Parts: sequence; C-alpha cells; structure tokens
Amino acid sequence: MAANFWTSSHYKQLLDQEEVDVVQPLDRDKGITLEDFKLIKMHMSNCMLSLSLSRCLVVLDISKLAQHVKVRQRVVATAVTYMRRFYIRKSMTEYDPHLVAPTCLYLASKAEESTVQARLLTFYIKKIYSDEKYRYEVKDILEMEMKILEALNYYLVVFHPYRSLVQFLHDAGMSDITMTHLSWGLVNDTYKMDLILVYPPHLIALACIYIATVYREKDNTAWFEELRVDMNVVKNISMEILDFYEGHRMVSEERINAAFSKLALKPETAR
Repeated sequence: MAANFWTSSHYKQLLDQEEVDVVQPLDRDKGITLEDFKLIKMHMSNCMLSLSLSRCLVVLDISKLAQHVKVRQRVVATAVTYMRRFYIRKSMTEYDPHLVAPTCLYLASKAEESTVQARLLTFYIKKIYSDEKYRYEVKDILEMEMKILEALNYYLVVFHPYRSLVQFLHDAGMSDITMTHLSWGLVNDTYKMDLILVYPPHLIALACIYIATVYREKDNTAWFEELRVDMNVVKNISMEILDFYEGHRMVSEERINAAFSKLALKPETAR
C-alpha cells in the first residue's frame, strides 16, 4: 500500500459529488431515482457496518458475514468503499448486490492482508440463508471478483479516517474514552454516505472531531486554527454529516423496501 495518501491511487480517484450522484441507465429504466439510489447504498452500507442486523433488507450483508469470519473493522470499511466505487460505474440491475457485497468483503480481506477463504464465505452464506436464489458458490464469488477488479481498474488502495482520527485526538488532548467513542462512531457513520469517495480521509476525521467537540461543548478553536487545513471544507463536511442524520432519521423501512423492490421490476413495468 502507498505510504502517502497524496501519492496514492485513492487520492487520484477522488471524485466530485456530481460524479458520484449518477444513476446508471439500466437502473433508471427500472424507475430508480437518485434518492432511491442513495437509500439503497445507505442501507447496504448500514448492513455492512451496523451491529444491529435485524432490520437489514439486503439478504447478504457484509456485517453478518464479517462477524462469522472474524474480520477487522478496517476490512469492512474497505469493502464498503469498494462497493460504492463499483456502483459508480456499474448498475445494481446488472450486478446483484447480494453477490457484490460478499465479494467486496472477500476482495477487501485480501487487500488488507486478512484473507478470508471464498469457501468459508459460501459456507456461511448457505448456513445463514435458505433462499436458493442467493446461495452463491465459490465460482460465483471468484467470477464477480474479476468483474469488480476490472470496474475498479485494479486500484485497491483505500486510506481510512481512523488513523488520522486517533492521531488528531491525541494531539488535541482529547483522547479520553468519551470523545474517542463519539468520534469513532461518527466516522463509522460516514461510510453510510459517499464521503470517502469525495474527500481526503484526514478531513473526514477532522469533521467528525469538530462535530464531537460541539456536541460535548469543548472549546478547541485554538487547536483547529493551528491546523494547516481549510476549515471551510471541514465545516462543509460536518454539515453534510449532520444533514444526513437529519434527512435519514425518519426514513421508514417501507421507503427503503420500496426502493429495493424497483430492482425486481421489469423495465417496461417501471415506466
């Protein structure tokens, strides 16, 4: 992995929000709107990261598999990033999320040097899920792995905000359990959004710390002013995170289910 974010493929692949907010033609033909697309990605990411799995609508969620195969949080975060990068270029209609999700976990485990065997994934897929439609074999994961690699142009390097977060908290003298837990949770929630595809990870970490300091009523203005960063960007990221919380606080299961159900429609039915 590249030691410097600024010389890495991750940095070179950062996108504008307009490039991320693209619904593929095949999905549009099924009536998938941009809001539907965001909801589906949000819920898929939530299934991958959430500790509560009871409301997951995506049958093959990475989080549940990750618990069985004992992978690190970083592997899950990398898998989410791969999935989000993949669906910028490919449609959910053509590439089943139920197969893409575990394949991203398989690929991320190798990229993060915490390899999970494909046969172990398929073992737990078959053990957990009874629906024959989603009981994929090893060859299915291996074939999808190649398609994901091609879609990602074989760029697998992902820098995450976690390391910067720990360093910043220590530097600011805020590495107590309360601030660390709150800031870490905020970073986890950013993977329910596309921030990792748009902003450098250290700025995401700073935005999460900024929100945490406001929430905990800590005055660290002087520390933030000493940083060589554009605080306007940090505050903009903070507002995106807060807007996400506000906008998705009351999203119902029915609304998410309606978005997913469109993927099962035939194009002529959706029109």
